[in-house]
Amino acid sequence: MATSAFVAPTPLPSTAVAPRAHRRRRLLPSACASRPSVTVLDYGAGNVRSLENALRLFDCHIRWANTASDISNASKLIFPGVGSFGAAMENLHDRGFVTALKRYIQDDRPFLGICLGLHTLFEGSEESPQIPGLALFPGMVRRFSVDHTQGLAVPHIGWNTVDVQSPMPLLQRDSNHHSSPSRFYFVHSYRIGTDVLQSLHNTNVATTTHGEPYLSILQRGQICATQFHPEKSGPDGLRLIRNFLYSGNPSSKSTEPTRSSTVTIPLSSPAASKARQSGLAKRIVACLDVRENDDGDLVVTKGDQYDVRHTDSKQVRNLGKPVELAKRYFEEGADEICFLNITSFRGEPVGSAPMIQVLEHTSKEVFVPLCIGGGIRDYTDRNGTHYSALDVASMYFRAGADKVSLGSDAVYAAERFLKQGADGTSSIERISYVYGAQAVVVSVDPQRVYVENHSDTPFTTVTLPDGRVCWYQCTVKGGREGRNIDVVQLVTAAEKLGAGEILLNSMDQDGQNNGYDLQLIDMVRKAVSIPVIASSGAGKPQHFTECFDATDVEAALAAGIFHRKEVSIGDVKQHMLEHGTVVRISGSLDEVVERSVGVESEVIQT
Repeated sequence: MATSAFVAPTPLPSTAVAPRAHRRRRLLPSACASRPSVTVLDYGAGNVRSLENALRLFDCHIRWANTASDISNASKLIFPGVGSFGAAMENLHDRGFVTALKRYIQDDRPFLGICLGLHTLFEGSEESPQIPGLALFPGMVRRFSVDHTQGLAVPHIGWNTVDVQSPMPLLQRDSNHHSSPSRFYFVHSYRIGTDVLQSLHNTNVATTTHGEPYLSILQRGQICATQFHPEKSGPDGLRLIRNFLYSGNPSSKSTEPTRSSTVTIPLSSPAASKARQSGLAKRIVACLDVRENDDGDLVVTKGDQYDVRHTDSKQVRNLGKPVELAKRYFEEGADEICFLNITSFRGEPVGSAPMIQVLEHTSKEVFVPLCIGGGIRDYTDRNGTHYSALDVASMYFRAGADKVSLGSDAVYAAERFLKQGADGTSSIERISYVYGAQAVVVSVDPQRVYVENHSDTPFTTVTLPDGRVCWYQCTVKGGREGRNIDVVQLVTAAEKLGAGEILLNSMDQDGQNNGYDLQLIDMVRKAVSIPVIASSGAGKPQHFTECFDATDVEAALAAGIFHRKEVSIGDVKQHMLEHGTVVRISGSLDEVVERSVGVESEVIQT
């Protein structure tokens, strides 16, 4: 049974800290405020570690609801939402939570539902049509009906704004908050549409637009729920969590509404005005290729066309420590961090304790989405124990990942799909069923194969700017082995199997710093209706906007130029602003944690 992969979360030890050379701030209760106690509903969700780490920033007493009585005894309850609607409701019933949860919410006690925690409040979802929801609010959750030809992808993944119709204390800002609009991290394929909003009486709502407006925040009395993930939404999301923790009745006070139109960015050009518009921002993703060096240390490296060793010394390039670099990129404003364990196909992923530790430590420091790739496949270890790809993915989710990236295993799954269709057994299908399509990224490593004419091959071809014709062969094992499948065949098969996003690399452009392969990216972007992350080739800020303008992909990724400090994420975003590309501008984490309602800060040495 697919839901058997769910296991109880392992609480983070209070003494465990990420390795770091400088000091961090931790919130302690002041004499004028009681330390908040919050109960987190454990129904087998994916990444609850990030929520736990966000709560620890505010020095909460954290309890896990493992029984129905834990729900009944909660003073504040958070329902985290990662996964599919059907799997979540089945687990709520199996654990005997439904009656206690419904009674808690009906009694108007402090509640925060996140993403799926919002969906389950309604009657049901098209994602699992035969499984009823909690039916505490009327209406059905339905899949986005946006038109891919208009450049809108589903799942809706990324940083978007909210439109608040009336004051909402949950979104209260500090008086000196940075002036760019609040953007929150969304990752979902299903939404509560305007037809349902009309039936929500005595309810304060906020909406977000992705082709069509839909419900992004619901608040009635002390019942709150968000479509986005505040724990992954940087300072803006953490502020929302703080407001929930330290509020009395979240509807009892009047504050200025947070509107996406109240923006003042110190640029007056028409392009900058466009860049601060509401709507989905283009994402900048920092990628960290991680592997052991020759001394056995886990390091971030970067290849030149996938070769990560120095030409002269033959040593693995060491560009830094994974946790330290990830934290730096978060502070610079990265919209997402991606770890790729680039030699994991040789070993045993479940036995890769260092990568688990990297995720655990990073999730304590980084409050934007984390993606992990490498070695997610079915395998049997040296002791004869069998692990499924779902087991490996579950391990990564519980360690702090929000998404998993499938590489070689996705190629094999696509080859089987093209021969015999879907059968529910591929890693893409199994992980997508339990955790949702939005949690499954397929990482593609294509290489050019040149031909004289388009008719010389049955594969999809492009004409390059220099006039040459090529098709893109997909590879496995870190680019070491080519397969008889082209990139369009792979990405379209992956989408049909249940992948929610494509990470599109280019073996030819990797490490070249002369720009993305725009022909490749445009071809893939037009072939699928799911989001695409462009990768390989960025060497300067202009390459990012060239890619967005030419292909309209949702995100662009870079690695080496960030690691070597040739270009910073701030440089890229400043250029995007000046160019007119819609972009997220992040505030400071300290401005949230140092101004928590009723608490004071203490600097401690870690």
